[in-house]
Amino acid sequence: MNSKRNVYLNMKSIEEARKILFEQFGHLVTEIETLDVVKSKDRVLAKPAIAAISSPNFHAAAMDGIAVDAKATFGAGEESPVTLVPGKTAFWVNTGHALPKGTNAVIMIEHLNVIDDKTIEIEAPVFPWQHVRKMGEDIVATKLLFSRGHRINSYSLGALLSGGIFSVQVYKKPRVLIIPTGSELKQWHEIKIDALKPGDVIESNSTVLGGLCEDHGASFDCHPMLKDNLDNITKAVETSAKQDYDMVCIIGGSSAGSEDYAKPVILSLGEIFVHGVTMMPGKPMMFGKIFQKPIFGIPGYPVSAIVAFEQFAGPLLLNMQKLPEKEPVTVPVSPSRKMASKLGQEEFVRVKIGSVDGRLMSSQLPRGSGSITTLTEADGVIRIPANVEGLSENETVLAHLLRPVSSIENTVIITGSHDNTLDLLADQVKMIRGDLSISSSHVGSMGGLMAIRKGACHMAGAHLLDTEDGSYNISYIKKYLADEKVWVINLVMRDQGLIVSKGNPKHISSIEDLKSKGLSFINRQPGSGTRILLDYKLKALQISPADIKGYDNDEYTHLSVAVAVLSGRADAGLGIMAAARALDLDFIPVVTEEYDLIIPDRFYHTRKIQVILETIQTQDFKKSVMALGGYGTGDTGRIIYRS
Repeated sequence: MNSKRNVYLNMKSIEEARKILFEQFGHLVTEIETLDVVKSKDRVLAKPAIAAISSPNFHAAAMDGIAVDAKATFGAGEESPVTLVPGKTAFWVNTGHALPKGTNAVIMIEHLNVIDDKTIEIEAPVFPWQHVRKMGEDIVATKLLFSRGHRINSYSLGALLSGGIFSVQVYKKPRVLIIPTGSELKQWHEIKIDALKPGDVIESNSTVLGGLCEDHGASFDCHPMLKDNLDNITKAVETSAKQDYDMVCIIGGSSAGSEDYAKPVILSLGEIFVHGVTMMPGKPMMFGKIFQKPIFGIPGYPVSAIVAFEQFAGPLLLNMQKLPEKEPVTVPVSPSRKMASKLGQEEFVRVKIGSVDGRLMSSQLPRGSGSITTLTEADGVIRIPANVEGLSENETVLAHLLRPVSSIENTVIITGSHDNTLDLLADQVKMIRGDLSISSSHVGSMGGLMAIRKGACHMAGAHLLDTEDGSYNISYIKKYLADEKVWVINLVMRDQGLIVSKGNPKHISSIEDLKSKGLSFINRQPGSGTRILLDYKLKALQISPADIKGYDNDEYTHLSVAVAVLSGRADAGLGIMAAARALDLDFIPVVTEEYDLIIPDRFYHTRKIQVILETIQTQDFKKSVMALGGYGTGDTGRIIYRS
């Protein structure tokens, strides 16, 4: 077995790699096929579309009434009405009817004085072609309706049919073969969730890339998954490249691992033009040529795969059909916090965006290339150029939108402490008012207060314990938001405690056991209410943070803490009962605490905030919260404090 590692030493910038891609393949255009017009939506004309008939192809009444020869109405007036005889000088017509021979105008029915079946009087003349759609008014036979290169949309279909064009010549859809590789991969329809073993990965990239192919006007086929075997992958690629495909994408095996085979496969059959692009995510991507066809080595991490496809394979597919590259919709946004970035690599940072005080504020999502939810949750993407080390707070930058601006304007930004009930709230609000959304960012309770102070959110979730009197949040608000008028509304009471493995194999009973038993611990980030609670408890027990193994290892959500325990990274973590229960872990109660929503007064009376407050007091919301376990809703919706 070839276990040589693929180290990419000559990475290209996105611009350089794109230039090479189109120098090699920009001339490729798919063949021409003839389609019925009714099946041609979104296809590109390869030949001009010339009208075969006029539309309308007769003089047609544009109103309900009578058709007349305009000359017969001349001289009509209130004092001198003109009499018309149905069937002789006047002919009843409905809108769209062909005009009877010898007529050239229509008098609207509401302008007629019908005396009897044989007599109609009019008190005003009409001019020739009044209320008539003349032959060829819309389309004249032999008119060029659309030139080659036109993308047929829904409106185009109507024009083509009206012009007597029932079939069109269009560029064929490019055909793409997607080959997923990796010994760890499992197909969704062949597995049982409870049978997944450590190391098993549900293969999803081929489905995602297939959807992206369709988004770029192409069709696709998926090859059966291949394990990491050089000979088998080589044979599959060689066979596929000889078939009627316009592009081949190998998923996985483009990085520098000992079992990454995309590079040796392509080199054994053809040549590689680029391996490694200075972008994050997606750096390991490669492309080359086999049998004169483009072949891509797509990274296996989901976000890397998407970025690589959208930056390279997608634009090439559009070009093959004479389609223009998609122009992203961009808006200026202000980062709510500093965004660091690595020099020399262009970074695609996924962000949530919301409108606060007339400004579009962005908060970054985790940057892991394996986290596809950072794209499903994102409102936009900020591209940080390779020649800068990051973006400063409140610097104005452009974000490529993934959602319409109207949706962003109707988004309530909740920043601060993580709580599972925020997901329930988002779902309930969407059900009650479909145009309203919630975007929650988990930066800890203190981070939420700072976001309010900076004008970066509509409300903050917090559970900051005052160790002097046992109250929550109010003393912190008075200290850090002294110049801000706010409302404090209780969302829930919740149980905080130690999350431990199912069955509690280490027999943990209290926070003291963290030290006495030398347990590995997973913490929450500095500034979070949970971290403050832990520090308070440690101080009361006279335990130094240095005595807690893993004190400096932290996560940003309660569920992430629970996953750390479930996976064996830690013996215990401090979090809420709902997180432990969600992952079927054991829970040792420590305290029942207050989790509140802190809302600036200038937002409190807005419609979207009032919808939030009305929703949390509904029985449906409270019932859903209680079903999570470890919550109390007795005070939900109560005003705790107003500054």
